[in-house]
Amino acid sequence: MKCNFMKLLVVIFLFSLMTQPVLASEKKSTELAAQAKSAILIERDTGKVLYEKNSDQPLPPASMTKIMTMILIMEALDKGEITFKDKVRASEYASSMGGSQIFLEPGEEMTVNELLKGIAIGSGNDASMAMAEHLAGSEDKFVEMMNKKAKEIGLKHTKFQNPTGLPVDDHYSTAHDMAMMGKELLKYEDIINYTSKYEDYLREDTDKKFWLVNTNRLVKFYPGVDGLKTGFTGQAKYCLTATAKKGNMRVIAVVFGANTPKERNNEITKMLDYAFSQYTTTPLYKKDAPIKKVEVNKGEQKYVNAVTSEPLSVLAKKGTTAKDMKTEVKLDENLNAPVKKGDEIGTITIKKDGKVMSKSPLVAEEDVEIASYWQLFKRTFSLFSQTS
Repeated sequence: MKCNFMKLLVVIFLFSLMTQPVLASEKKSTELAAQAKSAILIERDTGKVLYEKNSDQPLPPASMTKIMTMILIMEALDKGEITFKDKVRASEYASSMGGSQIFLEPGEEMTVNELLKGIAIGSGNDASMAMAEHLAGSEDKFVEMMNKKAKEIGLKHTKFQNPTGLPVDDHYSTAHDMAMMGKELLKYEDIINYTSKYEDYLREDTDKKFWLVNTNRLVKFYPGVDGLKTGFTGQAKYCLTATAKKGNMRVIAVVFGANTPKERNNEITKMLDYAFSQYTTTPLYKKDAPIKKVEVNKGEQKYVNAVTSEPLSVLAKKGTTAKDMKTEVKLDENLNAPVKKGDEIGTITIKKDGKVMSKSPLVAEEDVEIASYWQLFKRTFSLFSQTS
């Protein structure tokens, strides 16, 4: 009997030794964002997920919604549809927004540049609505643009009802989708000029000078953080989509539903520390790098450059190498005019040992209009002359 008891003790002891590493691993996997409802950490260029917790759980995003609002503003700027100097008049409705605001008066005019400050730094709901109405004509039309863009970039658990993030039914996103929105916004490098500022001013040359202080305190207190957007409502609690860059590596960390700002910032800080201590990136291409020419059927120009739509890098654990990479380029073989700058006309894929490390769209470098009949005639005649 005593012998059997001793055997049982030995078995229990050995079992506890075997399970300790597993338990330690499980504990470590939850330590990065233990207090958040959901979270994710990705490397920006590759989109590689470095850590996640409930990352597909739909939750209210609060003012992180404005990341999509800023995507559409930056896209319009990139396409030349608006400029930073354009004047935007605030409607009665835009100036009536509650919550965080820059206190726009009905009929007050500000430039796109000023309103972007108000959105990115001060999280102004009135500034967001003024830009939404300026771009789309109405809030409803802008919300349609938001949801269309969400589908275009592959977001499966996001639905918008307004451009501000103010509480409303059926308005939700996820940590994963928010990280993908951050990835998309960072394609437009000028946005960092706004999201990285800790403070700035509006109406500087008036008696209504308005001080903006960034709602993302990590911009000041964590080296390398230069965006992107905080969020808070009573329902959503404290949220943040943050991005930081050290050396060649940029990462995006998202937290939903922290109980306090300090808790939110601590969770983000732990994720950033983890990324920069464990991983490194090797840059391959900058944004707008020309990759190959694509023939344009019936275009004023016969060819257009396919360029990278974003920076491309390879991610590796520290201590390992990122060698022997292969690049595969696929282009639209039946590209017809007209082509607009930024239209997707191919893809570029980076592989190592047959495994996809990164995949990204290639886009048109410039507009190509439809050729006139006279241009097409001269082109055809030239080909005929060469073959005769």
